[in-house]
Amino acid sequence: MNFAAQFFYSSYLSERLERFYAPKPALTDCVENDPFWQSEELRLGPHLPQGSYKGGPGLANGTPGRRPTLIEPERLKDFGEEELMNGDVKVWEAWVSGPPEIQLKEPPKIRRLSEFKSRAKPSMEYLRFEDISAAAFKIQSAIQKTPCTYSRLSKQYGMEIYLKKEHLHYTGSVKERGVLYLLTSLTQEQQKKGVIVATDCNFSMAVAHHAVELKIPVFAIMPSCCSAPRLRVYRDYGAMVISYGTAARDSRNHALHLAKDNGYLYLEEDEQEAYLAGLGTVGMEIYEQVPKLDAVVVPASGQFGLLAGTAAALKHLNSRILVVGVEPEGYPLLLQSLKTGGPFKDMTSRPNSKLYGDLAEHPLGLHAFQLAKKHVDKVITVSEENALVAMLRFQEFERSTVDTEGAMGLAAILAGQLPELRGKKVAVVVSSANMELDLVRQCVERALMLDERISKFTVELGNLPGDMAKLLDFLSREDVRLLDVCHRRHSDKTELFKTQVECVVETRDKTQSMQLHKTLCERYPSLRWLDR
Repeated sequence: MNFAAQFFYSSYLSERLERFYAPKPALTDCVENDPFWQSEELRLGPHLPQGSYKGGPGLANGTPGRRPTLIEPERLKDFGEEELMNGDVKVWEAWVSGPPEIQLKEPPKIRRLSEFKSRAKPSMEYLRFEDISAAAFKIQSAIQKTPCTYSRLSKQYGMEIYLKKEHLHYTGSVKERGVLYLLTSLTQEQQKKGVIVATDCNFSMAVAHHAVELKIPVFAIMPSCCSAPRLRVYRDYGAMVISYGTAARDSRNHALHLAKDNGYLYLEEDEQEAYLAGLGTVGMEIYEQVPKLDAVVVPASGQFGLLAGTAAALKHLNSRILVVGVEPEGYPLLLQSLKTGGPFKDMTSRPNSKLYGDLAEHPLGLHAFQLAKKHVDKVITVSEENALVAMLRFQEFERSTVDTEGAMGLAAILAGQLPELRGKKVAVVVSSANMELDLVRQCVERALMLDERISKFTVELGNLPGDMAKLLDFLSREDVRLLDVCHRRHSDKTELFKTQVECVVETRDKTQSMQLHKTLCERYPSLRWLDR
């Protein structure tokens, strides 16, 4: 057995060696030049022409003259799939997967010691335009969009004047915008407990109105010096009014005491971000309502929040718009603060509390000052006389009654302090119109005198019958309205047999007043024209 096995093995080995060392056949046109077939030739030797390995016909995959496929089905996975189509072999794309390529990391960079030192992060801006946009979206359902109309005073002063009538709000003040957004920003717990105010101003009236609308309990602690009509306004809004103390300081201290004991939130006008964002919505509306705007004149009222918020919104929308702030001449707080570089605390002068009550209550805050310093281009002051005349112009040309705080923007134009705006498109913010009737009457009378339309003079008449009638007849022929007359027979300054007569008259304008003065001087040499 061993010998037979060795014999067959030696014959098999010799046959394999002959096939291995046999010369390679030349490839014909009918044979594919494929490395796979070449490897089979090396392994199995030359094929038989025109035939198969077992003597069958020379057909391979249905094509004569081609050799049969010598690859096993399992090995097809290594080279791709095979599809028979019209006798041809279609080989699909094959993917050869290999180990992932190894990438070397870059050497660490050498950093200096100074790079590891902590650098101060840029501080976030206190009031962003996104905050103002969010406030405008939230209060749009409860705050009306006030008109910004063309003024009849435009031709008189050589510029296109548009009046942003913020005094048309329910409480007569622009501060409704900031108050409403401030109240809606409170937590539910604070809204349930309630809020309390202690100053008689536009801010407190706005809190009283909108707190009731939002179902928030509101208390108003007012001093006894507050007038009865003003207290009735707070009650009509729905607030619980408590009269306490004789001065504003007493009512404020009592309000703080109640807030501490009962958990109320004490509110007063300050520079909270929500309050300033609500006031800044005025600038967004002006930009939408007046196209191609050149300048905006804003009164500096209260905490200067209206000026700061409006300027921040306008400068974000168009940095080329000129923003002008206006404040009273007797209390130039913002102007003095800009000169010193910070909120000025030592103001010796105080504004007229009846005309500028809101401005006198609160100082200038740090954030409002920084916003005004960054965005406001110019700050000017107006006199009390110009503000009163501006109130008169509103009644005559705009058929509306505003207070001195709301008329300050127009007063700056009337006084001729903005000559660079001639021929340009200017928007003026009318911030408020909360003034008691008796004070309005006094202001109008004073404004008529300042505008030289009410004149007061004295003349000496003879003690003869008919002299007084002649004077009155002269005034009627001059088309002058007689408001008051005082006839004094006994006076230390009059001569013997003379009578002093004091008259108060109203003229159409300054020109007629000057003509009356000239005619009276010619007729009555003893005329004495009283100063305004």
